[in-house]
Amino acid sequence: QVQLVESGGGLVQAGGSLRLSCVGSGRLFSDNVMAWFRQAPRKEREFVAGISWSGGTKSYADVVKGRFTISRDNAKNTVYLNMDSLKSEDTAVYYCAAARDSIIVRTLPGTYNWWGQGTQVTVSS
Repeated sequence: QVQLVESGGGLVQAGGSLRLSCVGSGRLFSDNVMAWFRQAPRKEREFVAGISWSGGTKSYADVVKGRFTISRDNAKNTVYLNMDSLKSEDTAVYYCAAARDSIIVRTLPGTYNWWGQGTQVTVSS
């Protein structure tokens, strides 16, 4: 059974920080590209950040560049998303995702094969 479990969401004031974690189990994790997506009410799911299996390639959505940092610890089967300078528009459910690919970080949700259940991030202004 393949599972991704997110944690770390919550309520934070604008300008604050949060750190999301995603633990993979089963046959995941060290060979897979990992990514974070988010979905706000009445909006489509959007790419936030992604990282290759080695951590050598990282990709970010323009709206989070310079504020969010993705990292991974393969020994712990964990990927992180450090979020700084949070804005009210960052409010969404954040999802962890894994792809069969190990190198190319793609931004379309359909290119990811496994998903976590999501964790809510709410930024108050």
